[in-house]
Amino acid sequence: MSTVAHAAHPETTTGIDSRKVAIWAFIGSECLFFATLISTYLVYKGKSITGPLPADIFEIPLVTFGTAVLLFSSFFVVLALNGAQQGNRKKLIGWLTLTVICGLFFVGMQVYEFQHFYHKGLGLSTNLFGSSFYLLTGFHGTHVTLGLIWLSTVLVEAIRGRVPPQKAMNLEIAALYWHFVDVVWIVIFPVVYLMR
Repeated sequence: MSTVAHAAHPETTTGIDSRKVAIWAFIGSECLFFATLISTYLVYKGKSITGPLPADIFEIPLVTFGTAVLLFSSFFVVLALNGAQQGNRKKLIGWLTLTVICGLFFVGMQVYEFQHFYHKGLGLSTNLFGSSFYLLTGFHGTHVTLGLIWLSTVLVEAIRGRVPPQKAMNLEIAALYWHFVDVVWIVIFPVVYLMR
């Protein structure tokens, strides 16, 4: 086997690039982390003695719109990856920029929501709902923020012309993390905002 083939595809026992194996292992551990947070939220759901309660503060239309924006960002990052794999720099930069904008909107929506809830009297230690809500959605927002930093780094590299098709794997791994963050929100959104 030539040295060039080794560099393009690091040999693993699975036949998959070792970086992909690493990100999937990390995502698996993060699934367990979020399963714990979601389970805790469900255990404490409806057990708060004092308010405010979800019905008093939730703004479902805003969060629904934010959810749609986040889901569209997953589609946009797929198009950006396709551009990277084809060597189409314009497509890569355009769709990746849209992905980052969508992520920024979602984080901004969450910051607004937290601030709004705090002014309505819901703090981290106000009641069981406040504690479990802020921990679950706050950790998700932190993950979205980390994903944004990662994707923004790839975007800067793409603008500098440093993401040729041979390096598309860098975006693919970041995109896998971004899809994970979106899938987690698909579970959190109905559990927290829609279930009564």
